[in-house]
Amino acid sequence: MTARARIVISEFMDERAVAQLAADHDVLYDPVLVDDMPRLMTEAQRAEVLIVRNRTQVRNALLSALGRCKVVGRLGVGLDNIDVAGCEARRMRVIPASGANALSVAEYVLASAMMLLRAAYASTPAVAAGLWPRVPLSEGRETAGQTLGIIGFGVIGQTTARLAQALGMKVVAFDAMLARDAPAFAQAGVQAVGLNELVANADVVTLHVPLVDTTRGLFNAARIATMKPGAILINTSRGHIVDLAAVAVALRAGRLGGAAIDVFDVEPLQPSAMLQDCPRLLLTPHVSGLSRQANERVSFMIADKILESLK
Repeated sequence: MTARARIVISEFMDERAVAQLAADHDVLYDPVLVDDMPRLMTEAQRAEVLIVRNRTQVRNALLSALGRCKVVGRLGVGLDNIDVAGCEARRMRVIPASGANALSVAEYVLASAMMLLRAAYASTPAVAAGLWPRVPLSEGRETAGQTLGIIGFGVIGQTTARLAQALGMKVVAFDAMLARDAPAFAQAGVQAVGLNELVANADVVTLHVPLVDTTRGLFNAARIATMKPGAILINTSRGHIVDLAAVAVALRAGRLGGAAIDVFDVEPLQPSAMLQDCPRLLLTPHVSGLSRQANERVSFMIADKILESLK
């Protein structure tokens, strides 16, 4: 690598972290470069480091254009937008920001769970209009005493468990990559259970798994039908893991008590009649891992790791 490496950043990054990189290297920072594919392809040919979030697809033609690239930094943890095997075959190191946004995601999960369990926070229009829906909104559930089922017990899952326990929730967890006697469960004070047991008994189910063949379509209509009646489903992991149409059907039928969906098969989500006015549904635009603090942690973690890799 040259003394001053060419670093291309195609999506938003904390500008102080960008400045840290630019102090020693040649940096192109354009947070909307991802939307200009011809220019991105041209810049990729010169890049020795590429830094992306989740929208830049580091695969196929773009991967082929990265002829000089040695490092791909991911401002986040999911790697489904990066052909990791293809990068490794070209001797490119892929660096994710593991753990840096865990608290942001965990807080999103617990806030969503509390809102949906209580089911009172969408009443502003009615109350402002002079209505008084006190009786129907008096049947909400307290968070304490509810069972939270965590699917995927990595850093985010463990952080979520810690916050949930502080609220008085019972926590159970399943991780296909961990044995039930793995130390992570005991250290967190969490009971390890099978997937089917978790789905059938949890009052709130939250997903923290990568998108791989075994998780694609994991929560389809059949599995949603096995959830505890009135349960809450929260997905902050990846689209394609949850069948959104099946969620809408279950919500409208009163089978599910609520759902918070932050990730989608196609982003931005396309207009959908089935989701319009769907009861007890929270939709957010892939922001569970984004906060001012999380962006700082993610950006500086990647900047530090990139600088270390260039030494």
